[in-house]
Amino acid sequence: MDTIYSYKIITITHKNTHLNDIGQLVLPDTDTNESFQRKLNEVKTLMGMKELMYLATCNRVMFFFVSDDNVDGKFYPKRFFHTVYGHLDNEILERGIESSNIYEGLEAISHLFEVAASMDSMVLGEREILRQLRETYEKNNVLGLTGDSIRLAMRFAVEAAKKVYSSTRIGEKPVSIVSLSIHKMLEKQLPADARFLLIGAGQTIRLVIKFLQKHGYKNISVFNRSLQPAKQLASILSGDAYTLDQLSSFNQGFDVIFAATSSTEHLLTEMVYSEIIGEDKGQKLLIDLSIPANIEPLIAEKHNADYIPIENLKALAQANIGFREQELGKSKIIVNEYVDNFQTAFKERQIELAMRGVPEQIKAIRAHALNNVFKNEISELDEQQRELFDRVLAYMEKRCIAIPLQVAKEKLAHS
Repeated sequence: MDTIYSYKIITITHKNTHLNDIGQLVLPDTDTNESFQRKLNEVKTLMGMKELMYLATCNRVMFFFVSDDNVDGKFYPKRFFHTVYGHLDNEILERGIESSNIYEGLEAISHLFEVAASMDSMVLGEREILRQLRETYEKNNVLGLTGDSIRLAMRFAVEAAKKVYSSTRIGEKPVSIVSLSIHKMLEKQLPADARFLLIGAGQTIRLVIKFLQKHGYKNISVFNRSLQPAKQLASILSGDAYTLDQLSSFNQGFDVIFAATSSTEHLLTEMVYSEIIGEDKGQKLLIDLSIPANIEPLIAEKHNADYIPIENLKALAQANIGFREQELGKSKIIVNEYVDNFQTAFKERQIELAMRGVPEQIKAIRAHALNNVFKNEISELDEQQRELFDRVLAYMEKRCIAIPLQVAKEKLAHS
């Protein structure tokens, strides 16, 4: 029978290693590749795990499992990493071993709940991790890796996370630079047909486009050094794509400019801006998400433009992170309550599992008594007496099945 101490976690997170190292520790995973399933089943078998759930995100790799083995000491993590990552070179393996954290028993359960509630995330309070965790569990369950113990732990993890999100303000106030920039933009209450000029075609501009799409904006023009990446992003909203050298001759008009490239110089200078603004005297919004700046600050001094540099957004993000961190204390109290509730539920579940054979045993005893021990005496009873006798036996059988479980739960409640 499993105990609370059977729960284990081995994890590598953004808190104690570089994101690049985490990326190298993510197992290959494709829907059509059976090697992923075989690998996890191999790890489960070789490490003597009863159940296993594997989670990988951009800032953590986590193995949540059920095992009777002792994970303390240096030998276990070393053996574990060589079993899972034998294909990697020794330098990466050693860094993984050194940067890994190991949790056992209630500490493992508490860590799982905190991960689900985004209390351990790189971006504190972001709910995306709960979705990732639930999808991961469903996938691992379909692969036959998880069982009853992880199922119960995940049920309480989801409930704890939902309670944290609904009862605290840990997820309030945006902290990502892109979401903050969109928040600033939405404050302007721009019309649905507002025109957006986007400089760059990297991940940041891709996120900007997704936010614009979410809020119903479609009129975009994307500028980039290479035309093809610009076309790919512009196609998301059926927009137009240009190369950067076409920027100074752009005459379609605009209301908002987002800039995010790796350029070390101003791409939108005051001179270029003067050419593309023409006679338009309306106020424009300029949001620079680049380091160093892609938009020359002089533009805001000479034109009717609201300029928001990334430094301002970073300062706001830091303030919002501080606000979220203040909610950690309240979140921890909630998690602790759910850990206590889980501990009781886990013990009750173990009693249920231990006693699931009791009904069949009692039924077998009844059948043996009727068909063998008291067969002759019963045969001498009339129909009415037999009916009463069956009712008495059925009642006794039902009570005998319920009493042991009830007594065990009562003792557990008072222990």
